[in-house]
Amino acid sequence: MDKLALIKRPIESELDEFINLFNDSLTHTDGLLSTVLNHIRQRGGKRMRPMLILLMAKAFGGVSSTTQHAAVGLELLHTASLVHDDVVDESGERRGQASVNATYDNKVAVLVGDYILSTALLHVSFTGHQRIVQILSELGRTLAAGEILQLSNIQSQEISEDVYYQVIKQKTAALFEACAAIGALSAGASDEEVRRAGKFGQDLGIMFQIRDDIFDYYDSKEIGKPTGNDMMEGKLTLPVIYALNNSNYESMVTLSKKVKAGTINADEIAVLVEFTKQFGGIEYAERRMRDFHAEACRYVDENVKDEEIRQSLIAYLDFVIQRNS
Repeated sequence: MDKLALIKRPIESELDEFINLFNDSLTHTDGLLSTVLNHIRQRGGKRMRPMLILLMAKAFGGVSSTTQHAAVGLELLHTASLVHDDVVDESGERRGQASVNATYDNKVAVLVGDYILSTALLHVSFTGHQRIVQILSELGRTLAAGEILQLSNIQSQEISEDVYYQVIKQKTAALFEACAAIGALSAGASDEEVRRAGKFGQDLGIMFQIRDDIFDYYDSKEIGKPTGNDMMEGKLTLPVIYALNNSNYESMVTLSKKVKAGTINADEIAVLVEFTKQFGGIEYAERRMRDFHAEACRYVDENVKDEEIRQSLIAYLDFVIQRNS
């Protein structure tokens, strides 16, 4: 059995229910809005975040309608943030297909993102659970703050691993943290159980983002972005940060400043990518990823009693660290 099948095994029927509810939430009768929502719905994806919510709910008692509406609300909030991010980043692609702003225009993308965000709030309200509403509301603020921190970091001359973690904790990790916490909360977990679940989600999310960042140093059609894409967008990620801070090449520091200034070209990025590989940046990032993987596995071993759910969550963690897209 492959990893994804093992992950889904305890929640197959609940995941089908989620997908139906999510697709219904992105359905509208009006012409242009209907067309754009359908375009977004086609992306699908692996449903990693909803699966985590469902698995955590099952680990603490079971999946309820509260769990499902919370999962739809979170996935819609995430979807809206991606639509808006593509406008901010001027991205032409998302998961291998044309982005909304590239297919239509920025005005349509921003307005559809707002519509999806409002739909997310509607589904969260259906939970009738004040703490879940609070977590999702805080998540929206955190994601926006993370984007702003990332923009200010691009403008800063500092090359800091600490700032790198600050950014990803407010972006990718915050999403997984909210998923794990909300899943546990929706099944009646205690405050301490929810806190521990959230920390597990954060570790998982950091690991997820480091894996994504490593992808940027290799060219693959499976991944859906060219080598050095992050650098082209002005971002210095963990591998190159490590290489820069653990070597003495002023010429590479100069190139990194050109990344932040947005004046670097493809040939210079190729030089910086090769430098990162030669000076241990990839190996270091992989070590840090394995550290977070070990911490997340420890949480599962100590806190998840159901054997099937435990195996599924371990498969989830292994899939994140081993995935190639």
